[in-house]
Amino acid sequence: MFTEKFLEVIGKEGVVSIVSWDGDGAHVVNTWNSYLVTKDSDKLLIPAYAMRRTEKKTTNNDKVQLTVGSKEVIGHRGPGAGFWMAGTARFISSGPEFDMMKAKFSFLTRVLEVTVTSLKQTL
Repeated sequence: MFTEKFLEVIGKEGVVSIVSWDGDGAHVVNTWNSYLVTKDSDKLLIPAYAMRRTEKKTTNNDKVQLTVGSKEVIGHRGPGAGFWMAGTARFISSGPEFDMMKAKFSFLTRVLEVTVTSLKQTL
């Protein structure tokens, strides 16, 4: 699922937006490209420190949408490449993925795991 261009984008610094929603509306939280860790060909692991509203909304509706981008990567029309993705989310607070992520990002309290079901380059 993850393309070479996507991996190139998350290898450069940029902002990531994560959108979750439920019956009370949408919520957006941000993180950094450098915090994304790929697992298998369709999972992202993201360190979570706060993200409490995101966790609450994904308990009610596990669907999320994310955007990532970097102006340092050539896109469709020149400098700047970006991606939109959709998937399902769950928060992890123990286990091998948690331990591996905690070793990389000491500040996290949980790990947001996103199983990506759709990925599209937008820029």
